Amino acid sequence: MFGIPEPWWSVIRAVVWALFIIIFLAVNAIVAVWLERKVSGRIQRRIGPQRVGRPIGWAQTIADVFKLLVKEDVRAEATDKWVFLLAPAIPFAAITLMFLVVPWGKNLIPLNLNIGLLFVVAVTSFEVLGLFMAGWGSNNKWALLGAMRTAAAMISYELPMVLAILAVGMTAGSLNMNDVVNAQSRVPFILIQPVAFLIYYIASLAEANRTPFDFTEAESELVAGANIEYSGLRWAFFFLAEYGSLVGTSAIAATLFLGGWRGPILPGPVWFLIKTYLLVYVAMWIRWTLPRVRIDQLLDFGWKFLLPLALADIAVTGIVLALL
Repeated sequence: MFGIPEPWWSVIRAVVWALFIIIFLAVNAIVAVWLERKVSGRIQRRIGPQRVGRPIGWAQTIADVFKLLVKEDVRAEATDKWVFLLAPAIPFAAITLMFLVVPWGKNLIPLNLNIGLLFVVAVTSFEVLGLFMAGWGSNNKWALLGAMRTAAAMISYELPMVLAILAVGMTAGSLNMNDVVNAQSRVPFILIQPVAFLIYYIASLAEANRTPFDFTEAESELVAGANIEYSGLRWAFFFLAEYGSLVGTSAIAATLFLGGWRGPILPGPVWFLIKTYLLVYVAMWIRWTLPRVRIDQLLDFGWKFLLPLALADIAVTGIVLALL
């Protein structure tokens, strides 16, 4: 293409997509923070998000961005230097890799893998590594306790999430993300696999550290958890990863259960973003409505309810497919 040899063209295409995803995640964090404040302001009648920077309440978010850019980056002497410094980049990199296999529109996918669903499962597992490194490298008992809680939660909820994704792959007959979207040309999988959708969405809230599963950052117990020793841009990377995880898991849910980019009249990427941010809005609605659960309640719910339910859903899906 354009006289560029195919190997070099593939490299250029990959770099362009990577830059686009990074910029998208950065802009998404700003938009998501503004939206979250608006949602909380409406639900809990908070004056600030509705008044600061009229008419849409934008000023506080812009001030926060400026604060993060100029805030001093401090590192305590007792930290494990390289573990501490590398930890913030890993969750953000994992979210960036997740978006590489997400179809934004017809023939608009950065990396069209035949095992796209397995790739998503694999890269999202790296998030827990970064958070655990942050807790361990901080040399702070509260940070380490928060990291341990994070690892426990992610391991507990990744299993039912993987099984829910597997049920979709069985229904579509493929692990390719494009094939999954195309299989929903008539009926979205949320109508065929409603149990798998609920399992995935609940597990994604725990994976993204969202209320009612945000105990890893329970300020009253852990003073912010694994990233308590971070400040400035390094803390901002955790912030970007958190909101990137929220929009990433919502984008995967929109692709697997809501038909992805498919829809009438509007272009495919527009439908994809509408469905993604609709699920983001629901997650925010839940956050400002439900109280935080305890760690034992979260683990019990994951291992004793979601996991057996996901296994049952896989069994039923297999039986139905065998009979058809």
